[in-house]
Amino acid sequence: MGLVNQFILPIIVIFIFFLFSAVKVVREYERLVVFRLGRLIGEKGPGLVIVIPLVDRILRVSLRIVTLDVPTQEVITRDNVTTSVNAVVYYRVVEPSRAVVNVEDYRFATAQLAQTTLRSVAGQAELDELLAERDKLNQLIQKILDEATDPWGIKVTAVEIKDVGIPEGLQRAISRQATAERERRAIVVQAEGEKEAAVKLAEAAKILNSQEGGFYVRLLRTLPEIASQQGSIIAFPLPMELRHLLPAVEKIKNDEQQQA
Repeated sequence: MGLVNQFILPIIVIFIFFLFSAVKVVREYERLVVFRLGRLIGEKGPGLVIVIPLVDRILRVSLRIVTLDVPTQEVITRDNVTTSVNAVVYYRVVEPSRAVVNVEDYRFATAQLAQTTLRSVAGQAELDELLAERDKLNQLIQKILDEATDPWGIKVTAVEIKDVGIPEGLQRAISRQATAERERRAIVVQAEGEKEAAVKLAEAAKILNSQEGGFYVRLLRTLPEIASQQGSIIAFPLPMELRHLLPAVEKIKNDEQQQA
């Protein structure tokens, strides 16, 4: 009886070991890529999965979106400006079997491809494009990465350029350019305003001149504004409409002087 127990106990231990080795629990966001004697037999999961111990080899692959931080890359733009650019790439595995079979390490391969693609695209763009047209460059980088990683069973969902670093001297030059542009716009706006004001004044003068006594009425309306200021000297000119009487007034004045 003791000899039987010596044989049964190891068998039970081995059975329990094989049982735990054969039963796998796969989460909803995971898949098991199973190789049987070196041959790919497919993907399994999620849920409870049974494999053959010592015969099947399994690799767990996550299907969740991976956030890849692309390190800062030194780039010379198309207009010969040295700058530094970094980005973030979002991707996920959509075909686990291809991600395992077609590339040795899909994470490392995707990271290296993202760095080289970022340098290439940024180098073909001008500095103004890097600063003002990031959306277009993001879409271009995403398209290139998505096409390159498609044989690996990877889908690149988004690419975002985070920072663009430029030399300090160039920053000052850009600041001066922006200041000059704002001053130019201010001068143009002021000139346009003066032009419109001149046109309106000309139209108003035309209307007043067409009405008898118009200028005189306008003068009377202006006098209260002038009189409200302290120390003001008011000159009360002869209305424009009455200046045709000036020669007659001068003749009367000369006649009085001759009679005297």
